[in-house]
Amino acid sequence: MLGERLPERLSPLAAGLGLTPWYGDLHNHCDISYGHGSLPQALTRARRQLDFVSVTGHSYWPDMPVDDASVAHIVDFHVKGFARLEALWPEHFDRLAAIDEPGVFTVFPGYEMHSFAHGDYTIVYRDLDRRPMLRADTPERLHSLLRAELGEGAFAFPHHIGYRLGARGINWETFVEDLSPVLEIVSMHGCSEASVMDRPFLHSMGPSDGFGTVRHGLDLGHVFGFLGNTDHHSGYPGSYGHGRSAVYAPENRRDALWGAIHRRQTVALTGDRTHLFASLGGVPVGGIVAPDVEPELSIEAVAGGHIDYIDVIRNGALAARVTPDVLPAPIDRTAGRMETLLVLELGWGARGKVHEWRGTLDLVGGEILSVESRLRGSEVVSPLEGKSDAADENAISLDGSRISFAIAAPANPNNMTAATQAFAARVVLDPDACFVLETNGQRFEATASRLMQGALSGNLGPIDSPAFRFHPLPRPHQWQWAGRIRLEPLVAGDWVYVRMRQANGQWSWASPIFCR
Repeated sequence: MLGERLPERLSPLAAGLGLTPWYGDLHNHCDISYGHGSLPQALTRARRQLDFVSVTGHSYWPDMPVDDASVAHIVDFHVKGFARLEALWPEHFDRLAAIDEPGVFTVFPGYEMHSFAHGDYTIVYRDLDRRPMLRADTPERLHSLLRAELGEGAFAFPHHIGYRLGARGINWETFVEDLSPVLEIVSMHGCSEASVMDRPFLHSMGPSDGFGTVRHGLDLGHVFGFLGNTDHHSGYPGSYGHGRSAVYAPENRRDALWGAIHRRQTVALTGDRTHLFASLGGVPVGGIVAPDVEPELSIEAVAGGHIDYIDVIRNGALAARVTPDVLPAPIDRTAGRMETLLVLELGWGARGKVHEWRGTLDLVGGEILSVESRLRGSEVVSPLEGKSDAADENAISLDGSRISFAIAAPANPNNMTAATQAFAARVVLDPDACFVLETNGQRFEATASRLMQGALSGNLGPIDSPAFRFHPLPRPHQWQWAGRIRLEPLVAGDWVYVRMRQANGQWSWASPIFCR
């Protein structure tokens, strides 16, 4: 994030509890095991657009199908990847420590286990001093080993839980809450919230199963918070659109983030750096309330674009839906110049081509408050699918009312998969404000009044040439909302959470509040 972070005037509910959202990715891969892209490259990319990260190595698979000849090629790259991580693991701590900067960018060590019987888990260590990888066949045994070796300095969370049990989906019977205060609800594998979602499981491992969903686990009485991570395999933590997490902590420091994760003060995101926060009786997301709590849910939301709707989910059912265009309630009602969000998206052009975008975006008649990068990595998962991606030199900077950029954007591979690159800016505008884009020797203008009417696009040349798109500018009530939702009185065993869908297809899920 360049410029001003989310100010207290746009997050009074969270700020009143001394909490700030910090954004990161705790589950992603590079060539430290099997994957693409180097660890230094992955860490550099992470720092470009995240506040914290853990770059994950593939470590072991106790029930790997070693005797099945039909999947020998899969077994082979896993075995080689595990051996590579084993060799690189001790020294990789030095690279993590070299880029970690207290208060600015926090790095956690991490590795992954696979399991048909129990589902896949990501293990995260709190500290950067060298520690061995601890391996176990069950979550219970893993819990015992981690506690004995590291005390409270490690946890493990299930990921891509939606696969069926026996196909590396979660086993709720062996789930250990003290080991896993949070779990992964969304990644590039798909969304595990419920049986039917607009981010289905499409990997070769199969579709999702209803008993592997978050809602099923909550119905069983488990207590856990939500994470979003990319599970990206091309050395690109935080690759836009695949998953990120917001952790609500007082500051971006190791112990503060660690404590907030264990209190489940987390929000799962798909892409945009949104702020979605709720409290019940003064207890924030992830907390536990008593049955006699005042059943009024306070919500505040700051989106990365137009809000489609905000839902309150209680015990698996839709308890309330807010559509800001129907029920406008912006958080900041300050009169004066309009505050809004400007998104510039770059890419398109002839398939198979990559275009180097270099230029500036100036705001004439307004102020740029902050800039958020929305950069994607290459979509390669298996080491059998392609070679390691080349190092990139993407850069975005802010100087006053000017954003400078140098971004490589490949053409979209098909009509359904976006490969575009983008950045978003929170701005305040005068009535006659204008955005001036100068790139690759050409100049384009987009007035604020034009963008209030809809998106504006353009090409650098004839048909099949690279193109850009200014997204439409939302009015304040369309990208921020605050209010209270009255619930029926809670009883022990109830759970409630808030989710938000944006018109651009990006989602946010705040961790549940539990009644016990």
